[in-house]
Amino acid sequence: MQLISSWANRRLSKVVGICNAHSLVTARQERRHEAALLAADLRTPDGAPVAWMMRKLGAHDQTRVSGPDLMLDYCAHAAATGESIFLLGSTPDTLNKLQDRLRSTWPTLHIAGAVSPPFRALTEEEDAELTRQINDSGAGTVWVSLGCPKQERWMAEHRGKVHAVMVGVGAAFDFHAGAIQRAPEWMRDNGLEWLHRLASEPGRLWRRYLVTNSLFVWWAIADLGKTRSN
Repeated sequence: MQLISSWANRRLSKVVGICNAHSLVTARQERRHEAALLAADLRTPDGAPVAWMMRKLGAHDQTRVSGPDLMLDYCAHAAATGESIFLLGSTPDTLNKLQDRLRSTWPTLHIAGAVSPPFRALTEEEDAELTRQINDSGAGTVWVSLGCPKQERWMAEHRGKVHAVMVGVGAAFDFHAGAIQRAPEWMRDNGLEWLHRLASEPGRLWRRYLVTNSLFVWWAIADLGKTRSN
């Protein structure tokens, strides 16, 4: 929080990658996504399995840094300090509900802009206009909810162009707007949030969680085995 805020106050172009198991498996499979994560200025473990793995590999005090929780904590911070935020992603309806919720919770929060981009690729002119809109807004942070790996690629491509800290938060907009019900806290704390989401949207998420989580476990076991042998 302090690091992001220090960057935001100086309007630095920085990227924060919030990494869950799906993101890490995608990075192992796609070099472009891997490059985007490696180029980020800060990477945090979003997901209990990732935090568990880091502790096993020596980061003994590492806890989970949930993207949706980080976003709400930072909104509280921004409301208290007068920082401006920018929201990028999701649908117009979800974005409107999200802004209503944030302003209801923190009346002093300054949302400098909110854009729901089309699902297609932007033209050069559209992209230039979006970049200008963000920079002219004066926002210190841009909360990007475009989904993985699209949001990581967008942030990597705009590093040095957008004069703000870009934070990729996945489905956070949908959670906080009430479009998707989030898992209970006990499930999140015990690494079972994926199971709740799979049960909620099986048709869309079965491959991500059943296939991707299996690959994460397989590669995690292999990495732990290499560490012990060394």
